[in-house]
Amino acid sequence: MPLDFPPIPFRRFYDSFDAPVLELDCGALCAPHNPGGKPFCCDICHAVPVAYQSEWDYLRAETDLWHIWRGDECAAEPVDPAILKDETPESMLLLACLGPVYCQRAYRAVSCRQFPFFPYITDDYRFVGLAYEWDFEEKCWVINHLEQVSQLFREQFVRAYDRLFDLWPEELENYAALSEEMRAVFAARRRRIPLLHRAGGLYLISPGSERMRRSVFERLPRFGPYR
Repeated sequence: MPLDFPPIPFRRFYDSFDAPVLELDCGALCAPHNPGGKPFCCDICHAVPVAYQSEWDYLRAETDLWHIWRGDECAAEPVDPAILKDETPESMLLLACLGPVYCQRAYRAVSCRQFPFFPYITDDYRFVGLAYEWDFEEKCWVINHLEQVSQLFREQFVRAYDRLFDLWPEELENYAALSEEMRAVFAARRRRIPLLHRAGGLYLISPGSERMRRSVFERLPRFGPYR
């Protein structure tokens, strides 16, 4: 897949996908559980952001918030840098930022705006809603309180990725692959996949058949220190 896609006016895209995930400051709620003292999503020792090539071109021209991820920013990287680079789609670059204290919210990358969610794509290539990054179940406060996710964030997320997939159909393939990986992981764990459906509500997806059934947030498990 080529590194460059048809251009997107990222300032306009960012402005249309700017709602916080929830009304609370979730970073303040998870940071006490991180030995580094930072929100997990803002700590590149736990979550390395990515940006599209054209997005990086926009960001580096507008702000000094970001630099290309070097792989030596942490004393002990959570994953082998070579493996992380190999797992990153060709359309994206690994980035690092100045940290949460210096965050410029207007210049957050798409990967920051969507976290901890990604667009879930079914086996027959339908974007049906928001799934979460399962590796962060024991770290992310939001994943453990999905009932708190704002309706505005959900709506902006769906509109943003509808637009992105319309402009860059190839990106659907990357998220289809990630969704397939999630199905394999949850099948091995004998768990159903929680989904914030694009039409509203919470659903559980069978990772084998992809059958969906409506559920309630109170039945979802919680993980790690959030139990």
